[in-house]
Amino acid sequence: MKRGFYIGRFQPYHNGHQSVLEHIADEVDEIIIGVGSAQLSHTIDNPFTAGERVLMITRSLVSLGCAFYVIPIEDIKRNALWVAHIQSMTPPFDLCYSSNPLVVQLFHEAGVQVQSPSMYERDTHSGTEIRRRMLNNKPWKNLVPPAVYQVIKEIDGVARLRQIAQDD
Repeated sequence: MKRGFYIGRFQPYHNGHQSVLEHIADEVDEIIIGVGSAQLSHTIDNPFTAGERVLMITRSLVSLGCAFYVIPIEDIKRNALWVAHIQSMTPPFDLCYSSNPLVVQLFHEAGVQVQSPSMYERDTHSGTEIRRRMLNNKPWKNLVPPAVYQVIKEIDGVARLRQIAQDD
């Protein structure tokens, strides 16, 4: 049994994440997906709750063909202890998948094997770009899996983002 770990904020979960997870699913038997910064929501950079992000991911991965677990992980603000915190919150895993330089370094220092998957069309497939498009009424639906679009529609997520982005 080979189990991999992948973490992100998923604000929102998008086609880039989907592409990476489909690639990981070809290499492992199970994937643990960490929903990072789980305590954050209702801000411009983090508009969605951990539960909403879990829903986006779970619905998008129904046909992944690989077992997966989606686990919210709150920040602890102590990088030296971060990997141990994650390991205490997740089932055991054999390797970590990340292209984030800090995540790669922290897992490497903790003795965990790290693989850096290729990013999928990073210029357009980023949470920052998708949120920018939502705020500016630009097309974004094609950048996320259909299930994510449905969740954002159900929770009126674009209206939430626009509301919290207003000045008082």
